[in-house]
Amino acid sequence: MVRKRVIVSGTVQGVFFRDTCRREALAQGVAGWVRNLPDGDVEALFEGGETAVEAMVRWARTGPPTADVRAVEVREEPAAPEELRGFEVRLTHRDAG
Repeated sequence: MVRKRVIVSGTVQGVFFRDTCRREALAQGVAGWVRNLPDGDVEALFEGGETAVEAMVRWARTGPPTADVRAVEVREEPAAPEELRGFEVRLTHRDAG
């Protein structure tokens, strides 16, 4: 089990990035969440098997066809005790709790 957090910059809000990310993650069997950040970036957390998480990181580098991804920052994180299940779209950074 691996866990990676990505910050995606460019034209990534208002282009169905979050919803497409959710669908891709569910298809890959990856748990986690995706949300918009106040500065216009998108942040996502992917947790699952190494191959599936890497596929999501690769997907984030291009996003949906309407996105213009300019940069992706990837951070590896230790698997968290919260054991994420499913994949959710969070509205904003404030939803994180």
